[in-house]
Amino acid sequence: MANFVLVAGARLGSWAWDEVTPLLRTYGHGAHPLTLSGLAEKRAAPAGQRTHVRDIVDEVESRDLRDVVLVGHSYAGIPVGQAAEQIGGRLTRVVFVDSCVPADGESFVSALPDGGASVSASIAENGGFWPLVAAAHYAGQGLTDEQIARIVTGSTPHPGATLTEPALLARPLGSLPATYVRCLLAGAELDDDVAALLTGENWRLVDLDTGHWPMFSQPAELARVLIAAVA
Repeated sequence: MANFVLVAGARLGSWAWDEVTPLLRTYGHGAHPLTLSGLAEKRAAPAGQRTHVRDIVDEVESRDLRDVVLVGHSYAGIPVGQAAEQIGGRLTRVVFVDSCVPADGESFVSALPDGGASVSASIAENGGFWPLVAAAHYAGQGLTDEQIARIVTGSTPHPGATLTEPALLARPLGSLPATYVRCLLAGAELDDDVAALLTGENWRLVDLDTGHWPMFSQPAELARVLIAAVA
């Protein structure tokens, strides 16, 4: 059985996986939702990109987890992809859930259309944090009003340094065994870097007919995808 380490995207904590973790455990898998430094109950902790990578590696090593499946949603694909190559033989697979993927020397913001200028300005204007967004941001993503309210209420501002500091990769990301979960309501067109990785023999693509936050909108379907990734 696998040990799933679950890392949600920007502004979210381990609580985002509350409906997914019991489903994984029902099938005998380990489920370890993780809050990254600077977020949710760890919001007082300073954090940069290296901190988030270390958070994930420490979770695996401190629990002495084996047969690890690292799951990174949205922003979290960047630190998860880096952590995957650091845990060595403990890794079984990486699952990127509608996520960014790391590129050596590049940051989250550098991949944005404006080179990250607008996000960087927002971080500077908000004390070093990427601020919260209104409920309207989540419209059209297959979420109920109740689910949107839960996300909005639980979110915390995201530590800006984690978005502006570059990723560091020791080897090509395509060498990792990986599954990419595309959420169709968020856009069917894949980013060029993801499309290129999916041409390799180690990467698989799975589609979910939901929006960018499937752990809320379709937790059972997402759990099935995660379990199938290691079947």
